[in-house]
Amino acid sequence: MHGWIILDKPLGLGSTQGVSAVKRVLRQGGYGKGIKVGHGGTLDPLATGVLPIAVGEATKLAGRMLDSDKVYDFTIRFGVQTSTLDAEGEVVAESDGRPTREALEAVLPRFTGPIEQVPPAYSALKIDGERAYDLARAGEEVVLASRSVTIHSLTPTPGPVAEDLEEVTLTAHVSKGTYIRSLARDIALALGTVGHVTMLRRIKAGPFTLASAISLDKLNEMGQARGLEDILLPLRAGLDDIPALALDPDQAGALRQGRVLVGIAADDGQYFAMLGDRPVALVEALDGDVRVVRGFNLD
Repeated sequence: MHGWIILDKPLGLGSTQGVSAVKRVLRQGGYGKGIKVGHGGTLDPLATGVLPIAVGEATKLAGRMLDSDKVYDFTIRFGVQTSTLDAEGEVVAESDGRPTREALEAVLPRFTGPIEQVPPAYSALKIDGERAYDLARAGEEVVLASRSVTIHSLTPTPGPVAEDLEEVTLTAHVSKGTYIRSLARDIALALGTVGHVTMLRRIKAGPFTLASAISLDKLNEMGQARGLEDILLPLRAGLDDIPALALDPDQAGALRQGRVLVGIAADDGQYFAMLGDRPVALVEALDGDVRVVRGFNLD
């Protein structure tokens, strides 16, 4: 069992609970207790959607998923800001202001491209070794530094032009480290009002989309039928942006021993080294030398 299970995470479930659910299904399905499982990017309990779960040797690639772009659908409700910037928190600010769609569309370019944003106080970032959300829940003032992120695109769903908006749903394609709750807060403030997120759904994480995602019920059903192999995406699926590098048996053996391949005709960059259809390693080519970045133990 080496590859990816893509969960359509339900409301209220944390990312670590998603990992636990996959571990439980593997165990109950008789797949063994020692299989490594991890997730490829935290998703808030109040968010739904694509949660990549790495199984077996795919856990060595989970870190790359954390660095990947994401795409979200989210709804901003105007007029109320909460402590958590979503529907879970207490009201901390209110406004009678409601933007028009025309005003919204005029302000969105300000939030497209490289921007600076301050993460929510209720986030998993650490301050002096403590999680920000733990400090915030304890009533302490949380001050987080702004960070640079990139919003590749930001588009609203179609609607009337002149109408004052109580809420709006947008689709955002964002870089790693982007907080959608902060983005919603800042858009509302730029429109002269306040707001919070009432719906957040991740529709893409790296190469993975909702098209390959399954519900928890489907996961449990496939586990009981010992059919998890049918929904397990291959190791390579997490590296669809990386070209393959074909190896002969001697080269594969050398890489498995951690040796450097010399004189390989490959452009500089990362490759997915393969022996036939069997993954050997994620490698880095530089000046004709090929070195292992992550080796896979699939024997």
